[in-house]
Amino acid sequence: MNRRILILSIPLLLFLGASVFLYKGLFSDPTKLESVLIDQPIPEFTLQDLHDLDKQHSKDIFTGQPMLLNVWATWCPTCYAEHEYLNELKAKEGIYIIGMNYKDERDKALRWLKNLGNPYAIDLYDPRGMLGLDLGVYGAPETFLIDSRGVIRYRHVGDVNDQVWQQTLKPIFERME
Repeated sequence: MNRRILILSIPLLLFLGASVFLYKGLFSDPTKLESVLIDQPIPEFTLQDLHDLDKQHSKDIFTGQPMLLNVWATWCPTCYAEHEYLNELKAKEGIYIIGMNYKDERDKALRWLKNLGNPYAIDLYDPRGMLGLDLGVYGAPETFLIDSRGVIRYRHVGDVNDQVWQQTLKPIFERME
């Protein structure tokens, strides 16, 4: 009898376990992906400049002032939606933004910036996604808040818009040094 009860209770226990897991997921924020790189320096890298393939950039570009690192691509419709707002952040608030063109075609990216404006102080070109991989990027757009010492302080997945900037990113950005 005890063995029969045990066998019959296994599906019930599996169902309850799966239910708890799925219920917890209902209340998680998909834009808050935990990153082991929070409070860590930008990883070492060498990437070409999007405009000048003979020019190389390293992690040294992430020091001196608080900034955003925006991961974008022309194949990303959400990147298109956020691009105008990034132009506003640069123009109206003077936010220093480094752009990383991610797994994209260089010619398309250059046309994009020419046609839509360029909010980026530096344009990194990561065609194979190697720095993106080191940063744990899932896709575009993603934006990292980086302090003046090159330490990642926050990661935002999804577009940067006025609500996200005002309610989430700006308060963190203003506390960074």
